[in-house]
Amino acid sequence: MTARFQPGPAQADMKEQVEPAPIALDFNVKAIEPVLLDGPPELADRDLMSPFVWREADSRYGIMVRAVPRAGTTPTDTGVIWAGWSEDGRRFAMNDAPAIVPGPDPHDAGGVEDPTVVRTADGYLVYYTGVLADHAHGELSYATGPSLDRLEKSGVALASSKSEGNTKEATVDRTADGRWRLFYEYAADQASRVGLAFGTGMAGPWQEQPTPFMPREDSWDDWHLSTGPLLTDDAATPVMFYNGATRDARWRIGWVAFDRDYTRVVARGVQPLVTPPPVAERTATDIAFAASVVVEGDGTIWLYYSLEDRRLARARIRRS
Repeated sequence: MTARFQPGPAQADMKEQVEPAPIALDFNVKAIEPVLLDGPPELADRDLMSPFVWREADSRYGIMVRAVPRAGTTPTDTGVIWAGWSEDGRRFAMNDAPAIVPGPDPHDAGGVEDPTVVRTADGYLVYYTGVLADHAHGELSYATGPSLDRLEKSGVALASSKSEGNTKEATVDRTADGRWRLFYEYAADQASRVGLAFGTGMAGPWQEQPTPFMPREDSWDDWHLSTGPLLTDDAATPVMFYNGATRDARWRIGWVAFDRDYTRVVARGVQPLVTPPPVAERTATDIAFAASVVVEGDGTIWLYYSLEDRRLARARIRRS
């Protein structure tokens, strides 16, 4: 199964739609905690990325995470996806076996990455990036099932196109009438960009929308952009904690706020919200990359992210 684009509104040129409106909104980090996983040796021997965390109805925290072979080890995949559970959102007991593995179909034979979990009436929908055997190309794929250990792959949710390559990193919002809003990362002009499409179902068909926001000149996010999680507790002003980088891929986490229907940007942070710790050498991996957000009953906001493409953390965020 392969989703397809349908003609939508005239695609915007590569610039932000409007200047952000001066609304009173800001975010800052109040605390940072490591996120730890307890699991089998097959998981412990890998680096960790893309922690997607959510709350279940019974108050447990669920997690799906990309486990990546460490440099110099035997596995040749770009990742497998593992699932687990936690009572406190900090330390997770992981399942004995991965939830999603590469293959056998060609579209994800090289690896599976970037899980995004959607709770459904029948169980779970998981968007993920399927990487081809060449490890150079990928497409946004999906799997469904009644539980995280019984997922079945369903194919490609959003295929790449000539203008939008390597579709990946899904972020999803649902409207009151059941329509789907899908943010995704794609490759264009030797850079990562954020796209937006509307659809009637989990795999489309999708109607492409104008580019939601763009890199800013002379800024920490002047070259690459990638999707991050949506904060939607205030439906009138949804916020994305997005990932941005310079041309040399030094990724940081920022935020951008939209109007209710995602038709324009209404505010955007000037400085990064989360920056990785200083690195000893310029050539070292210098990355903080947001993956999910959880809002507690008391309003506490937890932002889950990866550092250095190998370890996990969460930040307690204050909105002001």
